[in-house]
Amino acid sequence: MDSIAHIRQLDGTIQTIEEHLFGVRDLAKRFGDKIGVGQLAGLAGWLHDTGKYSDEFRDYIIEAVNNPDHPPKKGSVDHSTAGGKILYNKLHLQDTSVAEKLIAEIIGNVIISHHSGLQDFLNPQLESDYLKRVSEKIIEDFQPLTKKFYANITKETELDDYLKECEGEILDYMKENLRGSSGKIQLFFMFLTKYIFSCLIDADRTNTRCFEENDSEIRAAFDPFLFERYYQTLLNHLVELKKRPDSDHPINKLRAKMSEECDRSAENPSGIYTLSIPTGGGKTLASLRYALKHAIRYQKERIIYVVPYTTIIEQNADEVKRILDDQDNILEHHSNVIEKEDQEDYSHYIKEKVLKLAKDNWDVPIIFTTMVQFLNTFYSKGTRNIRRLHNLAHSVLIFDEVQSVPVNCVSLFNEALNFLKQTCHSSILLCTATQPALDFVKRKLESIDGEVIQNLSRVSEAFKRVEIVDKTRDSGWTTEELSEFVRGNFNESLSILVILNTKTVVRKLFNQFKESHSNLQVYHLSTSMCAAHRKEILKKVKKAIQSRERVLCISTQLIEAGVDISFDCVIRSLAGLDSIAQAAGRCNRHGKLDIRNVYVVNHREENLTRLKEIKVGADITHRILRDRKSREGLKDILSRETMSLYFKNYYTQFDNDLDYPIKALENRKMYDLLNTNKDYVNAYKSKNGKPINLVLNTSIKTASQYFEVIDNQTTSVLVPYGDGEDLIAELNGDIGIRDMTVLLKRAQQYTVNVFQHEINELSKNNNLIYLREGTIICLRENAYDLEFGVSLEGEGTMEGHFI
Repeated sequence: MDSIAHIRQLDGTIQTIEEHLFGVRDLAKRFGDKIGVGQLAGLAGWLHDTGKYSDEFRDYIIEAVNNPDHPPKKGSVDHSTAGGKILYNKLHLQDTSVAEKLIAEIIGNVIISHHSGLQDFLNPQLESDYLKRVSEKIIEDFQPLTKKFYANITKETELDDYLKECEGEILDYMKENLRGSSGKIQLFFMFLTKYIFSCLIDADRTNTRCFEENDSEIRAAFDPFLFERYYQTLLNHLVELKKRPDSDHPINKLRAKMSEECDRSAENPSGIYTLSIPTGGGKTLASLRYALKHAIRYQKERIIYVVPYTTIIEQNADEVKRILDDQDNILEHHSNVIEKEDQEDYSHYIKEKVLKLAKDNWDVPIIFTTMVQFLNTFYSKGTRNIRRLHNLAHSVLIFDEVQSVPVNCVSLFNEALNFLKQTCHSSILLCTATQPALDFVKRKLESIDGEVIQNLSRVSEAFKRVEIVDKTRDSGWTTEELSEFVRGNFNESLSILVILNTKTVVRKLFNQFKESHSNLQVYHLSTSMCAAHRKEILKKVKKAIQSRERVLCISTQLIEAGVDISFDCVIRSLAGLDSIAQAAGRCNRHGKLDIRNVYVVNHREENLTRLKEIKVGADITHRILRDRKSREGLKDILSRETMSLYFKNYYTQFDNDLDYPIKALENRKMYDLLNTNKDYVNAYKSKNGKPINLVLNTSIKTASQYFEVIDNQTTSVLVPYGDGEDLIAELNGDIGIRDMTVLLKRAQQYTVNVFQHEINELSKNNNLIYLREGTIICLRENAYDLEFGVSLEGEGTMEGHFI
């Protein structure tokens, strides 16, 4: 009974501290080896639960298991600090080298943070959260538990030898990564700290899950034969496409040519490449062909698609699963169904244990996820998202519609890609028909190694299927005027798509047509609907188009990127030029008709006050549209040159926002907090008359607390649409970790992200249900509508029908 790391809930079996520490060390080392820091990551695994040797923790864990309904208070026993304190005492108190101090600081921070999230080396109060834990905090039985560690895990002399190996690794890391990066040294160590933290979190959770399930099976790191099978299956599919009657159509021949160019480019060394296939050019399959061949050629472990909207995940993942004939090894990660944040000393022995261990770590060969989830993996708080970070190493990352990076995240995005390329040996493909000028901004991509598609100008001309028609007015358009304009276009078009900037005007226009046009099929799309609901609507729209029925789809911008659907006519509310181009991609998509019109209007009822990026983009686009009438060089509004001009103007307008300014911290930049942190470093020196006694000085915790990809933080709620109703019942039942993992993946199709004011409104109307100790939030049936999705007023109906 002296050594207890975990007690299995099912049968009371004990996992000893020795079993757990050695298991976590070996797994963390394997994860760290991918970038040459296996010993450092292993050190974190070896020491992370040293504090569990205390008598206090032994009593705590036994009490938690014996009284699951009334467990001890979370955080009442600190078992995280001891390991960090051992390193600080050995490597920081004495006259040690910079490399040894770095080991103490990086690994020490990782260890003390593994139940809460990384701590600040220097915080806004000019104190060090790290030092408070490893230097100032008193641990009553620190000496006895340290002796137990040396007696049961490793002798102190053996630990000293291991630390020498770690010192060699840190010196090699510096040699490989810090050349020519004098202004980014702190940034590189910040990324290293996060990477090792990811290794520890995933190793700890995985080892615990395997013990709880009495399962020793851990997925192999890399299976090259799987990618070889996928690649051959894809090639067979492409051969079948060439046998189709329409394969000789000029657009299909060009798609095939660009696919072959992707195949050839996959032979190039890993790096950052652009893939500027025009909208409708077969980007998904072409990029998959590149990724599979490159993964085989350079032994990459996984392929990760990063897209702006969940609608693209749904479509692209379904297509890839169908073509590769595999449902098990391709993950769709839309959003986090579980919303509860990690807490200090989050017990594995209370009711939330199953949820915690079931969270996904992206340990599959092919992943489809969103830009929000990608950025959260690097920069969000807690332990939930960062667990996945190490699985980005030795991977192929495909960023679909990369122009969608939020403007305040541009610098952070670029530096994450620089780290993935330089340190993690990953290959990156930036896919879009509207390449943003990511090498134009101050914190730019270090290098873009080439464009995959040759003769882009000729390709763009060959793909010309639409004409952009400027219909903006000085006074703007009302909903009634726009309704008349749409109605008039049905004289020439059977299918029309209208894309507006806000849900309010979308719903208003939809209601107007729904009430007055019985001979017209009208559909509504917005992010108030869950993924499964939107997928069903799109299926109905496609069927109506194929049947050549009169159909109108009114949508927010979610439809304009990556959704494989083609309308005879598109009307787009004024927005950024990249959005106009994406909207144009939904018109005459396959070039089967003559040149069709995409109309740009300015809807005067749209409130863009809180949508600054859309408003600025719209203003720049408006100027370009006006200039086109008088300047020869801007006749083609969708040309690569015009798009480059747009993005340079756009980023110039947002120059002060690119580094993620934090209003609550007097607009200090998050980029600076994670790099030099000069404001707090100078203030500390001024206050104390000397610099802080640390090599590292970043405010990692503070930065993560303020990081939100979307300004207004949203919460995921599970909705009672389709199978969502059954999922709600199942998630509330008594289920194990493995089944919980499956249910959470299924549940992503039935979640909607809602803003805090919407949560407040739903709660006020008693339309929320809380499951699993409040960690999963669900809607009542009357709070979801078959036409509009989430109904804040609770007036939704699931018995409606579409006209």
